[in-house]
Amino acid sequence: MSPLRTLALGALALPLAAHANDPYSYAQPDEVRVTHLDLKLKIDFPQRQLDGQATLTLDWKDPKAAALVLDTRDLSIASIESVDASGKTAPLHYALAARDKQLGSKLTIQAPQHPHEVRIIYTTAPSASGLQWLPPAQTADKKQPFMFSQSESIHARSWVPLQDSPAIRFTYDAQVTAPQDTRVAMSAPNDPNHPLNGSFSFTQTHPIPSYLLAIAAGDLAVKETGPRSAVYAEPSVVGKAAHEFEDTEKMIQTAEKLYGPYRWGRYDILVLPPSFPYGGMENPNMTFATPTVLVGDKSLVSLVAHELAHSWSGNLVTAASWRDIWLNEGVTTYVQGRITEALYGERQANEEALLSIQSLHKELARLPENGQRLAPKPGNVDADDTLTDVAYSKGSWFLRTLEQRYGRATFDNYLKSYFDHFAFQSITTEQMLDFLKPNLIDKYPGKMSWDEVKEWVYGTGVPKDAPVPASPNFATIDKERSAFLAGTLDAGKLDAKGWNTQEWMYFLDGMPDAPPLARMQQLDAAWHLTGTPNAEIGMRWYVHAINAGDKAVWPAAAEHATRIGRLYLTMPIYAALVKTPDGLAFAQQVYAKAKDGYHPLTQQAVEALFAKAKAGMH
Repeated sequence: MSPLRTLALGALALPLAAHANDPYSYAQPDEVRVTHLDLKLKIDFPQRQLDGQATLTLDWKDPKAAALVLDTRDLSIASIESVDASGKTAPLHYALAARDKQLGSKLTIQAPQHPHEVRIIYTTAPSASGLQWLPPAQTADKKQPFMFSQSESIHARSWVPLQDSPAIRFTYDAQVTAPQDTRVAMSAPNDPNHPLNGSFSFTQTHPIPSYLLAIAAGDLAVKETGPRSAVYAEPSVVGKAAHEFEDTEKMIQTAEKLYGPYRWGRYDILVLPPSFPYGGMENPNMTFATPTVLVGDKSLVSLVAHELAHSWSGNLVTAASWRDIWLNEGVTTYVQGRITEALYGERQANEEALLSIQSLHKELARLPENGQRLAPKPGNVDADDTLTDVAYSKGSWFLRTLEQRYGRATFDNYLKSYFDHFAFQSITTEQMLDFLKPNLIDKYPGKMSWDEVKEWVYGTGVPKDAPVPASPNFATIDKERSAFLAGTLDAGKLDAKGWNTQEWMYFLDGMPDAPPLARMQQLDAAWHLTGTPNAEIGMRWYVHAINAGDKAVWPAAAEHATRIGRLYLTMPIYAALVKTPDGLAFAQQVYAKAKDGYHPLTQQAVEALFAKAKAGMH
């Protein structure tokens, strides 16, 4: 998933759950594992539900096991039956436990005969946490309804009953029935020429974890961007998206040169409506992406580099638990930087690395010690402790350090061998370290001690000798910002005409939390930041202007927060507003109008923010 998604995941403050393998899943893979999912779905837009039939192929590990335990959330189960090798069925007894707020309902299916397959007939709830249903008015073209899934972290269980843990991988087939003229896409190879006849079939031959199970359906046009890539988007958006992502094939080839063949066949990009709560989601074969990166100048396409990089780190080699998520996100952010550098130059790659370092330092100041570790200590570790800038930015910084110590060529060879060795497996931090020690650290002695490695992985903060990339442009911006804030440089005299998106982000990120109001008004008069179509710049601008006390920006900030459902670009504006009683009242009015267009995760996050703000004012 794209970096800086963490604002979304406050909703996932998960307690340790029932099973030691994965604290976020009830599944018992030591007893039985799902190896294949045969899924039949009917999309019901008026009822905002999926009618489902999930047939799970089982590998019984423990001869004494008597039950199959699955994860579900808000599913209505109609029936469960066993299916033998000849296709003969028999009903099975099952129990659906009371709903846990975070984990959903444990589904225990009595199966002492160890059937080859178990079939579950069910329907999803309109409020399924992993699905968003948009009426036509909330789409770009306003003609047809739209539905899409977001399964990471533990939301697949809200639309399919399964073992919802990254440690368990399975292949899948799916048959989906949809209204005529609706296109369906899934996290499997998609046919850009498929007729819109209401019936779609998908086959994912590579084993994937449940969080990479994905579906979308709506008024989607397709435009090819290369021999194995296409953009899927609403008709009014597809041309712009195809232009923005025209370098996709170059990105794939760049990654292949570095880390070996792209093993998934096609790599398509689905541009979702603006309510998508994240930047991007690396669903296999079909990255789901936010429209907020369509700024016309390719300055934000590193998001695609990030999601593509997941085809090696995350989708190919997967963290076995959310505690190990840095193996997905940290490695991916490093690979993203290498793709960005190869295609767009060292300046942009270094600037993005420095922005992530700046963000990480702010995050570390807020995190408890255990949350500052790449691999947190076991215990009551919730998703807030794992899905932060630490996984992305500290993880990638560790890899940049290894690259610097061992040299790029040596480190590239090591990383390629790592991807090959663990391909299509889910691994822990300790398995990664067991491979790192003989294949890099011990193989080339004297470059990095094992204690230094352990300090990066298990230590708090960031080692003092961590290498920081150089950026002459950022150094100049630091001087100009200081002079501007001191009043010795007029806003109009800032040398900002040639600044790219990253440089504007850096300028604004370095401002004090509540800058002087007069300075902010001068900046806006000179550079017209209020109303900017660039959401990355807009989010930063509105937060600083609101904090400075500039009520004149409130309507434009409201428009931004209403138009965009991406948590990272919307939540900071709400957080700035709720600091004062007037701002909280205004934020509540904005949310009342915007709520129906937000994803359930976004609604949850905004409402939690409001509750906290109100409690703090009493």
